[in-house]
Amino acid sequence: MLKPVLSVLCCLALLSTPARAQETPIKIVASFSILGDMIEQVGGNDVMIDTLVGPDEDAHEFQPSPEDAKRLRDAEIIAINGLHFEGWIGRLIKASGTKAKLLVASAGVHARVLNHADAPKGESVVDPHAWQDLRNGQLYIKNITAALIAARPNKSESFKERARTLIAKIESLDRKARERFSALPASERKIITTHDAFGYFSEAYGLTFLAPIGMNTEAQPSAADVANLIHQIQKQDIKVLFIENMTDPRLIEQIAEDTGARMGGTLYADALSKPDGEAPTYLEMMKVNIKRLLGSTR
Repeated sequence: MLKPVLSVLCCLALLSTPARAQETPIKIVASFSILGDMIEQVGGNDVMIDTLVGPDEDAHEFQPSPEDAKRLRDAEIIAINGLHFEGWIGRLIKASGTKAKLLVASAGVHARVLNHADAPKGESVVDPHAWQDLRNGQLYIKNITAALIAARPNKSESFKERARTLIAKIESLDRKARERFSALPASERKIITTHDAFGYFSEAYGLTFLAPIGMNTEAQPSAADVANLIHQIQKQDIKVLFIENMTDPRLIEQIAEDTGARMGGTLYADALSKPDGEAPTYLEMMKVNIKRLLGSTR
């Protein structure tokens, strides 16, 4: 009788394995902090997030390590922004040998394509900072929700409910931002930041952002670039300059000193603040940026 009993037990164990898998949190490696937060907001306790480029860190300058490859190898989902934001991710995925599903959060975004000094010989490049338009933020949430549902269909209602709640908050903030920025006179819509990460924000809310550094913070501005920017600041009487939380502030501080413009504080472009900071989530990050930019016009 022992063999039949063992056979039944083995069969029951095999049958229960998929069910148990559906109850375990989804192991997800997110490329950077903003995306990691979005996934956590939708996934709740049903996801286990490991973020490669953390708060106040620069994804453009990130250098993956062998330990990072191990993190990808054990993941069920690898979440990236896409739009060539993570130039290092392809090599890292290959090195890891992972079997994880790839979630491209920006899928479906109408990307900004422009001629930019960062590109060789003025070739067209894609602006990857799509999350800076809150409408795109909603699209990111929808893509994330679909990926989580595909991984854990039995949790679909929980994912959908959290996504609906978050999207409603993002829609409300977007609506208020458009109303407030549309009321500004044209003379108060010019902003100087560290690097060119606010193109989507600019198009969404009608501001003009100028920066000494291109979209990639690894690039170094020439003396001529800085001189031209200083001339533009003085000619257009731009009063306020901003630094970004993940970049070196010294260049902007020097430009402020040379032009007499005042520092308007910190904006959040590519990274959240630390958990105890003022912008620990995507929604709070966008609230801080909007409030700070509106406040700079007074």
